[in-house]
Amino acid sequence: MVNDLAARAKQEFYPGQVVSCQQTGADFLFLCDNGVQLRLQVITDKVLRFRFATDNGFAPDFSYAFPEGVPARQEPEFLEFREKPDHYRITTDRLICTIAKANLASRVLDRSGSVLSEDEKGFHWEYDYDTGNDIVKMSKLVQSGAHYYGLGDKPENMNLRGKQFTNWGTDTYGYVKGSDPLYKNIPFFLALHQKIAHGIFFDNTFKASFDFAAERADVASFWAQGGEMNYYFIYGPSLMEVTEEYTRLTCPPELPPLWALGYHQCKWSYFPESLFKGIAKGFRDRQIPCDALYLDIDYMDGYRCFTWNPTHFPDPKRMVRELAEDGFKTIVIIDPGIKIDPNYSVYREGLQNDYFCRRADGPLMKGSVWPGLCNFPDYTRPEVREWWAGLFKGLIQEDGVKGVWNDMNEPAVFEKGTFPDDVRFSYDGHQASHKKAHNIYGMQMARATAAGVKQFSYPNRPFTITRSTYSGGQRYSSGWTGDNVASWEHLWLANIQCQRLSISGFSFIGSDIGGFIDTPDGELYVRWVALGAFHPFFRTHSSGDHGDQEPWSFGEQYAELAKSFIELRYRLLPYMYTTFWQYTQQGTPMLRPLAFLDQTDTDTYLRMAEFALGDHLLVCPITTPGADGRWMYLPKGQWFYYWTDEAKAGGAEVWASAPLDRIPLFIKAGAVVPMYPVMQYVGEKVVEEVTLHVYYKNGTETSVLYDDGGEGYGYQNGQSTTRRFKVKGTETGLVLQQETEGDYQTSFTTYHVVLHGLPFAAAAFSLDGADVAGSETTTETGLTLPSVVVNAGFTELIIG
Repeated sequence: MVNDLAARAKQEFYPGQVVSCQQTGADFLFLCDNGVQLRLQVITDKVLRFRFATDNGFAPDFSYAFPEGVPARQEPEFLEFREKPDHYRITTDRLICTIAKANLASRVLDRSGSVLSEDEKGFHWEYDYDTGNDIVKMSKLVQSGAHYYGLGDKPENMNLRGKQFTNWGTDTYGYVKGSDPLYKNIPFFLALHQKIAHGIFFDNTFKASFDFAAERADVASFWAQGGEMNYYFIYGPSLMEVTEEYTRLTCPPELPPLWALGYHQCKWSYFPESLFKGIAKGFRDRQIPCDALYLDIDYMDGYRCFTWNPTHFPDPKRMVRELAEDGFKTIVIIDPGIKIDPNYSVYREGLQNDYFCRRADGPLMKGSVWPGLCNFPDYTRPEVREWWAGLFKGLIQEDGVKGVWNDMNEPAVFEKGTFPDDVRFSYDGHQASHKKAHNIYGMQMARATAAGVKQFSYPNRPFTITRSTYSGGQRYSSGWTGDNVASWEHLWLANIQCQRLSISGFSFIGSDIGGFIDTPDGELYVRWVALGAFHPFFRTHSSGDHGDQEPWSFGEQYAELAKSFIELRYRLLPYMYTTFWQYTQQGTPMLRPLAFLDQTDTDTYLRMAEFALGDHLLVCPITTPGADGRWMYLPKGQWFYYWTDEAKAGGAEVWASAPLDRIPLFIKAGAVVPMYPVMQYVGEKVVEEVTLHVYYKNGTETSVLYDDGGEGYGYQNGQSTTRRFKVKGTETGLVLQQETEGDYQTSFTTYHVVLHGLPFAAAAFSLDGADVAGSETTTETGLTLPSVVVNAGFTELIIG
């Protein structure tokens, strides 16, 4: 007799016939004759949750993706449930969902009847004898003309169709285009077909894979090596709305301090103190704006976290204070590995309180990283997170450090890659192995770090940065794209990865400008600074093995060019901060690929170089050496080239002339772009006047300016001002209106209104019914334009 038990153990299993369905409010529980269950929850009118259980039933409902462990829900405006002969139908205000009685197969349609998502095999699973887990799988039909976007930091073309990916946070030093997996684990993607968008958030922390019609051209699928088939269907119908819904579901971040949106300088490593302070002096002597300087692992005593090297930094409190007096915020790195050293207080505390991760049979998890053999905190335990947060008192409250940078938290272990599968985690009371906890380890470290930095920075706002994270990690930290390379390909990748992370809910992102590995030449560095000036996180970082990478390291010509782009960033800070505020309020991605600007235009679907920052800026970096410009696509509408004010019609490719002192940058017609005066650091001077660059439009356009002082928590108690501008233009005149919400007293009392692209001579200015005198001004780009100074509380300005 042939023993076929092993073969049978490998077979795929499917749901059986539905034998009952129970409705409890907006929850529906379907039970099959073979014990399979589907719990379908209406989270909102636009978000449906599908959660399947096999023979083990449902585990307690818990996910780190959500602040409270479960998703916040809204009462649906409309909900109808009907049983049909062969299926059940659930209808909300925005969606129709059918569940087949034969096998739980689902279809989701919009209210007009367009099919958005349809199961192919649907839910199925395979038993994994080695782990005891179910390998849970979902396959769906690829809709006609479908395109796929999102999935976090994947270094691939913007459109994911035809590709396959894995989420398993990995320290991928020197990755290249197509490397997979990378550092971050964001199992959320968007689908666009028939000009209608939806998203899928596969909330499963095990190693997960995604196939976007790679193996079979008509099937897209996702699966994980354990856990539940638990996913959220998120309806748009626009791509922008899908990302907003997902980001609100997993919760946007709080506002950062304004200085965190300034320029940052980092290197592995700046030491000793004299060199570190010399870097600071280099910025101030050259009048290159900079807000933050970073200390990598060599500031520590033998790489022991929360310590200072007594030789290199004998008096860190004094040093940090002196740097702060010159406007510099000091940021330090903290890794998860705690050196095994009985004389090291952090190690002793962790050991005494049993805060470190253990193997299955009880021994402490040991692994080699920078300090040598280390133990690693279990950040999935609340008491460990609280302990970890408390450790920052010395660095933040006592020494004056302003931010913390978490690295190596995939978690990375030398030679081994990461922890063994049998390492155990508390998982906030839901015991788990490393197979389940790996992808959230970095996020939970960032969570504990953010709590500590926030506690000891108060009343100021915290700043943290992480290399690894999971969905929802945007609540705790900013991020960067990891150990990239000084190459033109990596400049191209930085553009794509930051856009992709932004539409995946993680907008506070940037890349290591100039590349971490190897050394760029001056041209590559300047082109990268030009791109970085439009990324929310703006930092040069490099490996000390490969030479200097400060803005002046490539000669004075390149230093002046880098300086000009950094200065542009500082002028744009009110626009950047307003865009960040929109992100915190609505989940709106700060960086937006072309398809997000106009998904009715199929010419945008495959393009990836161009992106919008906020509502009104369109950027397209130069990513090839020796170029003096590039062809780029403008979305439909009217646009002005920032450097020349040349007007261009969208819906077509245009040539953007861009020698090394320019980046292709267009402003949407009708926009009001606020700018600050150039400062060497945020807070260097009181902003008494904001420049409003007003771009003509024959029609109407709205813009917004948000202000709360950029520091502290007064904004949470209403201490903020939102100013909404409306531009209404005709062939012979232009009207600028302002509506103000909130009573925060801004530091500025006047606007300098600069008018761009007027098709008529600006002969008369009327401010709230009274004539005022206009003038001319020369802009930073050398243009001479009509302008007028008005009080910041004005209601209506008429130009004719």
